[in-house]
Amino acid sequence: MITPSIEGKETVNEQRKKIHPHKFTLWVGLGSIIMMFAGLTSAYIVKRDQAGWTTFEIPRAFWYSTAVILLSSLTVQMALKSFRDREMQNYRRLITLTAVLGLLFMVLQIVGFRHIWNSGVTLRGSGAGQFLYVIAGLHILHVLGGVIVLVIMFVKAFAGRTRSYNIVPVELISTYWHFVDLLWIYLFIFFLLIK
Repeated sequence: MITPSIEGKETVNEQRKKIHPHKFTLWVGLGSIIMMFAGLTSAYIVKRDQAGWTTFEIPRAFWYSTAVILLSSLTVQMALKSFRDREMQNYRRLITLTAVLGLLFMVLQIVGFRHIWNSGVTLRGSGAGQFLYVIAGLHILHVLGGVIVLVIMFVKAFAGRTRSYNIVPVELISTYWHFVDLLWIYLFIFFLLIK
């Protein structure tokens, strides 16, 4: 009789050690995104020695957007902690703030790239503009995907009819949001150094 209960405990412990399938899928996707951006930034470095390559100044809006996305990474982490502690009112407030900061980040990015476009770095001419807009455009798409999920979580947080405390979706968006934050920091430093 003692043996089955020990086996039962081992099974529960083994299940706790396993990674959730959604988390595993997210990490595989993040690995693919890392490889894509590593390839694009490497190609940018190789191509920049071509004749007629255009350089550009980093717009002030990029500095502001960097501060905004760092702040949003803090708010999503605080939202995750609030959800774990079942402080739902605080969670709702923080997930809303994170979504708003994500939208503000996107607006500041558009302002920044408009400035670069108006300074003469366009899709014509050297490949600088083409690479720049492809790299940044792909990042914006990934941020947009995160903002859409944040808006969905915002709606669910305020629906209030069901009392579901499934932490996995909140952990997933938190991980993803930290990832797009770190990805932007990498790209921002890259743009600062390479221009």
